[in-house]
Amino acid sequence: MSELTQVYLITGFLGSGKTTFLNRILRRFPRTRKLTLLVNEFGEVGVDGTLVEGDDIDMLEISKGSIFCVCVKTDFIKGLYELTTKVKPDVLLIESTGVANPSDLKKDLKLPIFNNRFDFREQFCIVDAAHFLGAYDTYASIEKQIASSSVFIINKVDAAPRHTIEQVMEVIRGFHPEPTFYETAYANLPLETFFDFLADGPAEAEEAPGELAENPELTEAELDAYIDRLLDSPDLEITPPDILVSTAYEWNGRELGEVRALAGSLPRSVVRAKGFVEEKGAMYIFNYVMGDWTIEETPIPRERIKHKNIVVFIGPPDSMAGIGTAARSGNWSSRGVYQPFAAS
Repeated sequence: MSELTQVYLITGFLGSGKTTFLNRILRRFPRTRKLTLLVNEFGEVGVDGTLVEGDDIDMLEISKGSIFCVCVKTDFIKGLYELTTKVKPDVLLIESTGVANPSDLKKDLKLPIFNNRFDFREQFCIVDAAHFLGAYDTYASIEKQIASSSVFIINKVDAAPRHTIEQVMEVIRGFHPEPTFYETAYANLPLETFFDFLADGPAEAEEAPGELAENPELTEAELDAYIDRLLDSPDLEITPPDILVSTAYEWNGRELGEVRALAGSLPRSVVRAKGFVEEKGAMYIFNYVMGDWTIEETPIPRERIKHKNIVVFIGPPDSMAGIGTAARSGNWSSRGVYQPFAAS
């Protein structure tokens, strides 16, 4: 087993195609390597974890906010600590929430309690070619994702005209003199360029960076005290780049026409909506990104779907009333509004 854990971060705004890209990696991941997947979702009810392909994946799911914000920083640090002391994977793939500010991640990975185990390799920024320009003018988190990334996957190019794609690239060049671009549909790019563990043949063992003196393992109380001190740090990122909230609605209808009616009635300020809905014994995935939406039958086995007939919506606070109005078009019941960045 390697003494190091290679870390790859997948960022990108809501609905850009992060999970699609992640699944491409997972399909190719060698069984000779040990993988952990950390999926971070903004809403209180997680959907992306269900969309991840594979039944034997070691997965850590953190919902209810961004792993890079104080709202769930405790869960994030505890999860990483467990990886370093118990799981010790060869590779850690992190899919961050679409509203995350990832600039603090590299600093977190170097915390002394992790004993230099994490070897940060690459940060990918998935860009939705069709919706990027409108979102960039509105949400500061996109700027922070661009500024801290090194590889840009311009995704959904089949849904955007050439001049729009060129405009997207021009915006990104404003942050990087020589950015690396890949234009893709369904996040399809040459993975071997970035992931050496996908090369043919047996995986080579990583060389540890010298003799490292490991700190003694912390008790639960000691870890809690350490995190409390960390959260008290004056330079900690505690202000979210964008004030967004999420709400979940349960659908009690029978015809997908009600879901379509709701999608067509949502206020334009709604950024993202996603959920599994059922009609006549078949399961469908409802995907909504900034006014564009699809309802497609899903091949995911029914028993893997944790939250059936529940749709999560994400938008600014003033969009919540409009979502409630749209929900009156069918048999929908609210499960409440979740504000991960609200003061407790």
